[in-house]
Formats: sequence, structure tokens, C-alpha cells
Amino acid sequence: MVELIIHNARIRTMTAASDAAIVADTAVAVAGGMIHAVGGDAEILSHARDETRIVDAAGATLTPGLIDSHCHPVLGCSATVGIDFGGMVDLESVRAAIAEEASRLGAGEWILGWNLDYKAFETAGIRGDHFDGVTGGRPLAVRFFDMHTGLANSVAMERSGVDGTETFADASEVVVDEDGTPTGELREIPAYSLVFDAVPQGPAEELAGTVQTKLLEMAASGVTGATIMDGDRKTLTTLQALEELPGGLPVRLQVALWHHPGDDDSAVAQRIALLSSSGRRFRVSMIKMFIDGVIDGGTAWLHQPDTHGESAEPFWPSVDRYAEVAEAYHRAGFQLATHSCGDAGVAHVTEVYSRLDPSAGSGAPHRIEHLETMTDHDVDSLVEADVVASMQPLHMQWREAQGTDPWAARLGEERASRAWRVKDVLTAGGRIALGSDWPVAESDARIGLAWARLRRRPGHPESPVFEPAQRLTGVEALLGYTRWAAEALGRDDLGTITPGSQADLALWAADPVETDPDELIATPVLLTTVAGEIIHQTQEVTS
Repeated sequence: MVELIIHNARIRTMTAASDAAIVADTAVAVAGGMIHAVGGDAEILSHARDETRIVDAAGATLTPGLIDSHCHPVLGCSATVGIDFGGMVDLESVRAAIAEEASRLGAGEWILGWNLDYKAFETAGIRGDHFDGVTGGRPLAVRFFDMHTGLANSVAMERSGVDGTETFADASEVVVDEDGTPTGELREIPAYSLVFDAVPQGPAEELAGTVQTKLLEMAASGVTGATIMDGDRKTLTTLQALEELPGGLPVRLQVALWHHPGDDDSAVAQRIALLSSSGRRFRVSMIKMFIDGVIDGGTAWLHQPDTHGESAEPFWPSVDRYAEVAEAYHRAGFQLATHSCGDAGVAHVTEVYSRLDPSAGSGAPHRIEHLETMTDHDVDSLVEADVVASMQPLHMQWREAQGTDPWAARLGEERASRAWRVKDVLTAGGRIALGSDWPVAESDARIGLAWARLRRRPGHPESPVFEPAQRLTGVEALLGYTRWAAEALGRDDLGTITPGSQADLALWAADPVETDPDELIATPVLLTTVAGEIIHQTQEVTS
């Protein structure tokens, strides 16, 4: 039986034959959660029965639902508590925000925060004792915007038992002074997790509810699916709890389990046992590894050291172990995703992937995440190996004109000019998928679409444009969030509006392809459906 009909719409199917065109069809029928038929209004309305829900689009534009190819909704909801330091680029602003937070907390309570900007510490350095005068003896633990560096004060270190003697199986580091005293800078996730693991946690049900709210917020920007890039047993437990809540899991989720460089063979076996763990709308299908860290923090892997003499080594002490682990997960049937911001990391991961037996594995293309700078040779090798470039152009929001930001300053002018080469990958015949990396950047997919087209801050025409030759067209940007994102998951039943596809749909007040990207960020998404179920609806839509 047809459960839902959307008619009187302008339809972008995003199929290969009509990528750049509005099709003549104006209506869609949904049955069993799938696209049953696409056609004219009269034809499709003839399928209606008494129980069919009929939506008059009133000329709005219908597209496939958007897929955020890289995000962290569970980790993000755990991490985005306390102070949002967004926009604070000097030490005094950060100090004032911490003082204000301390004033409202009880004695001994943790001061937490996120979205800290490296620019605030360019002169004074990253140290916890910058804030000793305003914390009132409370423990302080905050994360930088990229989620790869933490900052803690001595009280937090003492509570968590961190004393600077810690060693790691990767490039993580508890930074210390010459006398061995921790400075408060915690490089990479394993290091700062030592402190954050000591922070009291709320009930699991509370986190599940927060994640549900966040995913509903994403659905209101057209998102119907996403890839979680940090999965573990806690993630799966949270998603299971979320599916028990009224309304359940709002969007479709592919889960990548997180592999740490220090994990041994027993940990690999435990993750392999979790492959295909699933719920109604989530499924474990991918493994996430790290070959490097981040450029801003000096932990990326570059062909040549950065201007500080850092970013010259991989995150893994043994690249042979990385290749061994990648092959084990590949043979088990996982899709591989590897974090690499630096060009040397991209080159090495591409080479490892190219050696994997194509007859094994899941059949889904393997991926590299971020790819913030690449040489021409790196791009050519990536394309030749048929590796997906999963990129987030909106990460350029922290860049500044003249290359004065920490990211560009560490790279130098030449390497910074090879940034987020999304258009070059497409031109060379490669695969791309677009996403947000929330909470690193905004989860609103309209902002991501606009950044991909503008290469500057949407809504601010006066702001600098970075590498204008890498700008995507409106069609390419939408494909990066729909069909190409689905293909990056190895799915041929998502990302298009065609009979037999999942009825994951977004109805836009204005065409997201034709709308000026500066205006797109405020363009309402009127309706979002997942498997034909209405997840988000505004008052403007009648049904």
C-alpha cells in the first residue's frame, strides 16, 4: 500500500541521467519505506488510498535526503558541554569565559568546555596555569575545536592521576616542561582522554535523549543519514537506548568502529565480532583508523616537516602494523576509513589500500577522511586506487586572509594553496563525499553545501575566498551530500529519487542547487522523511 505521496513538487532525482536538471515528473509515491513510483501528479495521486498521507509540496523542490559523511553525534553530545569558546581568539576572552563559568559552579565542580581556538595561545603557548587565577581551585578540562588537543589545569591533572610520565602507543603526548611538570597541553585523544575519563558522567538515558535532539536538529537541515566516525560499545549502547525512546532514532546511521594504534590483536578480534551489529536504523559497517593527527597541532604527517619542524611522523609508531591491521579488517568485511589531514598520510594510506585483495572485503570503496593538503601526485594516486576522498570544506572557517592562521602558517604558502582539493579530485575522475565532522564544525548541512560552493564564509561576501578554483557547482555540492555520499558507503539504494530506493527525502522551500549559497544557509527545509516516515515538518507544508 502507498503510505505517502508528495506531489506538486520540483524534483531533483540526482540520478546520473538528470544530475543537472529538474525532471518533468512532479510527484513521488512511497510504499514500504521505499520509492514506489515517480511520475506526474495525476498518475501518482491515482495510487492514493484512504490511509495514504498526501503532501502538497506547493512547488517546493524535492531532493534525496542528505548524508553527512563524517560526524560524531554521540561523542559530540558528550563533549559539547560547558563553555563554547567559539569566536574567542585571545587569551583574555578565554580567561573571562572561564571566570564566568567558575562563578556559577559549586566548589570543586569541573569546569568543562570545547571549541577552543589555537589562535588564543599563539603568543603565550598552551598552558593550564594561564587560568589559575580564575578557576577558584576547580579542575579545568577543555577541548580545542578540532577535538585533537585538550587543555587541563593542575587540579584536573591531580584528580585524574596524570603526572607527565605517561607513555602512549602512538604520537599522543602529555606535554611537560623541562623539569617534567605537565604544562596542561594534551596532544591527541588518548592523552586528553586520561583527564576527561575522570569527569563524572550523567545517566545513559540522558545522553541518548541529547543525541536524539541533535539528530532531529540535523534532520531539520535536510539530513536523513550520517556516518558516525568514533564508534565503540558505548556508542552502540547509546544508540540502542535511543531506539527505545519515543520517536526512536531519527536518521539512518552507519557506524565506524574506532581502532586505536595501540590496540592488539584481541581488540581487533573484538571489533570484528561487532561487524553488522545493528538496530532499526543503525548498522556497524566500517572501521575508523588514524594515520596522523592535525596540522594545527603539529601532529599531522606531511611529506616535509611543517614550519615548526613538526608533523614529520605518522601517528602509528609502526606503519607496518597499520597495514597489517587494515588488511585484517578488510578481509573481515569492513569498509576502511582512515583519518589523514597531511599529504604524506594520504599517500601512505592510498598505497596500503591499493595492495589489498580486491576479491576480499565488503565491496564498498575504502575511504580517507579530511585530506586537507595533497600534492598533484597524491591526487592522481588517490584516483587511480579508487579511494573515496571524504572531505569537509567548511573546515576552512578557521582560515584567515594572508595565511596568518595557525593551519596555514604551519604549512607555508605552497602547501596551504593545495588545500581541500575537492574539485581537483572530481576533475581527475575521483570519488568525493562531503560532511561536517560535527562537533568540529557546524552540523547544519546547508552551511556545508554553501562552503563547498563558495570556499568562504557564507553570508559574508566580503570574507576571503580560499582556492577559488576548488569551488563546486550547486549540483556537485548536492551530489556530494546525496548520491556520491551513498556510493561512498557502497549503497545503491540511497541518495537518489528512483523506484526501489529508500524514501529518504528532503523538501526545500527553494532549490538548493539554484539558490545563492549566501541565502541557502537560511533556506527552510520544509519536510524530511526517512524510509517514508516524516521526521521533520514545518507549518508551511500541508498534509
